[in-house]
Amino acid sequence: MKIFKDRVAVITGGGSGFGREFALIGARLGMKLVLADVQQDALDKVKSELEAQGAQVLAMRCDVRHAEEVQALADATMQRFGAVHLVFNNAGVGSGGLIWENTQADWEWVLGVNLWGVIHGVRIFTNLMLECAKKDPAYEGHIVNTASMAGLLNAPTMGVYNVSKHAVVSLTETLYQDLALAEAPIGASVLCPYFVPTGISQSQRNRPDDVASGVATASQKASQAMSDKAVSSGKVTAQEVAEKTFDAIRDAQFYIFSHPAALGNVQERMEDIITQRNPGDPYKAAPHIRDMLRAKMKAV
Repeated sequence: MKIFKDRVAVITGGGSGFGREFALIGARLGMKLVLADVQQDALDKVKSELEAQGAQVLAMRCDVRHAEEVQALADATMQRFGAVHLVFNNAGVGSGGLIWENTQADWEWVLGVNLWGVIHGVRIFTNLMLECAKKDPAYEGHIVNTASMAGLLNAPTMGVYNVSKHAVVSLTETLYQDLALAEAPIGASVLCPYFVPTGISQSQRNRPDDVASGVATASQKASQAMSDKAVSSGKVTAQEVAEKTFDAIRDAQFYIFSHPAALGNVQERMEDIITQRNPGDPYKAAPHIRDMLRAKMKAV
């Protein structure tokens, strides 16, 4: 996808973090923007910010766990703008702790947003984009699914999140291959950020009542503290990652990494698999982190 001006971009999780930055770049490029988020105040703020810059914006509260709400978002997009060219399935939440301590509600919430949100986005918007392509011989489209380095690695106390993001990587790789097989004029990319200062570590603030959390365990409290520290201390900004993402769309690049240096850990994991050796020590390069996490789990 080379042309952005006057094209329509749909962004879930558009009220903050990567979603907001995607929207700001899209506005700068002259795109028409559709923003979805569960946090109404953040959504309203970004909408006002973009409209002040002259952008055409449709903003809708949308819980991507629910197919009917994603369908309503697609219907509203077509009614307002008549087409869709770029889709960011970006909404995401996080939850940690020892994997056997995660409740059913934890699994339903994280998989509902991180995985089912992407499933609904791909299922609904890809079909819509293909219909748009039939009407426009010059059509170009692209889908970006936000996964994580956690979709390529398996750090302790991040089990629910890891599972959701591994599934998104697999889904997006398959989407890429299926689009190529069908000779569709639509590209696909998977974004795998590492520790970037966004609101992901504080996603409990938007957790719905129907999947409310129980009393946090020691491991969940320790994991939250470590996640807060790692995310807040990240040196790569959400804006920089968003710029990389738009560059990748232009270049038809599939894998997008905020921290390419972390790929050494991915290589080690692949070698573990290929050589059939047991999974390696995730704290080999930084054993003090394991010690800190253990200490926090015992102290809580």
